[in-house]
Amino acid sequence: MKCLGYALLALLMAFTMPLAGAVSPHTDNEHMRVYSVEGDFALYRETLEMAIIDRGIVINNVAYIAPMLERTAADVGGEPLYLHGEALEFCSAQLSRDMMQAAIHHIVFCPYVVAVYETHAEPGVIHIGYRRPPLLGSTEAQQALAAVDALLDEIVREALSF
Repeated sequence: MKCLGYALLALLMAFTMPLAGAVSPHTDNEHMRVYSVEGDFALYRETLEMAIIDRGIVINNVAYIAPMLERTAADVGGEPLYLHGEALEFCSAQLSRDMMQAAIHHIVFCPYVVAVYETHAEPGVIHIGYRRPPLLGSTEAQQALAAVDALLDEIVREALSF
């Protein structure tokens, strides 16, 4: 039944959402890449999850960042920032192994994190972004880290393409 729900969701989005080719990074530097698109948070949250699990990758954890900030606002102060905001954590067994075999201390770059969020300042604009692994170490290590970066970008673009 879940597969049928995904199929219906994909069909609905195919007729209502822009293609990923039309989406450019909102922020793009050596530390992060963030894409922004107008739409519905729940829809893009679901397409992000689908883009990850359709690759056979298990999501290890979901961090509910916006609710945490809202819950703690009275204690630490500050204005509301996000209407919605989550970070999905996961690893690719093959790419993580390649990365760590190239440089044993690259374990610190796992898990990968992709965030999806909608801000109070821009309701209706959904942002999906990720931390870019730094390309450091040997040539082999840099290639392994670049492959992780490429996977994360591919996942985000796929999530936006529905």
